[in-house]
Amino acid sequence: MLHFLTKESGKNMIDLKTNYLGLELNNPLIVGSCGLTKNADKMYECQKAGAGAVVVKSLFEEALALEQIKLSEALEDHPEAYDYKYANIEKMYGSEQYCEIIREAKRKLNIPVIASLNCISEKWWKNYAKQVEEAGADAIELNIYTTVYNEAVSASEVEYNYLRIAESVRKSVDIPVAIKISKYITAFPNLAFLLEKRGINGLVMFNKFVEPDIDISKMELRSVFNFSKPEDFRVTLRWIGILSGERDIDLCASTGIFDAEDAIKVLLAGGKSFQVVSAIYNNGLSHIRVILDGITEWMKKNNYSSIEEFRGKLSFKSSELNNQFLRAQFIEKTDI
Repeated sequence: MLHFLTKESGKNMIDLKTNYLGLELNNPLIVGSCGLTKNADKMYECQKAGAGAVVVKSLFEEALALEQIKLSEALEDHPEAYDYKYANIEKMYGSEQYCEIIREAKRKLNIPVIASLNCISEKWWKNYAKQVEEAGADAIELNIYTTVYNEAVSASEVEYNYLRIAESVRKSVDIPVAIKISKYITAFPNLAFLLEKRGINGLVMFNKFVEPDIDISKMELRSVFNFSKPEDFRVTLRWIGILSGERDIDLCASTGIFDAEDAIKVLLAGGKSFQVVSAIYNNGLSHIRVILDGITEWMKKNNYSSIEEFRGKLSFKSSELNNQFLRAQFIEKTDI
């Protein structure tokens, strides 16, 4: 097993280990769900580069409907048609492909392998989550989001969908379960409390979405996906800081973590771990070591020998300047 311990003359060794979802990670850097984690060989390369854990590329509920059953209309009459049309979906796709990827990854890797299930309903994920657990996944990350386009759907119904999926999967497996959540939630603390009550072990903040666009030359709609930008990190930092220490639930930052400085801020705000994707696509797998070395050097400079010595030191709960996490409007001093 890889251990990221760095020796400094006359001082304790620098230990980057962290505990996330009850799993001991050699360091808090997780390669998030993406093309870099779509098979065991690629995940092994992430481990060699220094990752503390990997999240397997997501299994999408919509993709199963469209690609495996070829029923594009399923999205129109969803979710009532799921029970009938998806009756054999686990056999057709899950156990034969996704679970085999997890089994192979567990044979090759000695860092945690986290499955990612991209959900919009609770109809059949309960049974599939059990299959993922039996395949050897160390934890499950539920990536939940639906775009609400019907005025009859209330905010409480949207949040209740999170809770239904979370509770269904949590009851079906013994391994840790985290929710990868959207930043478009009105009252995070309340939802975090309700998810914790249902046994959810962690929150990953936040999902990264494809966005709609219009091709004006072809007069067509299209979907686009852009890599994260450094400024995306600010919303993540706000909610890591506010929720840290308030709930008995692990927090993982996702979206906008590009360098060691971003990672250190996550840890100071109270995060247990952070996921990196765009920075690796931009700079290669070697950037994992750059981030970890940067954290180590900062810890040396500030006389920290372990992450737990400073994790959460500047969270909302711990900082005297915690109002900075709450401020949402810009105030400019002016004579006018």
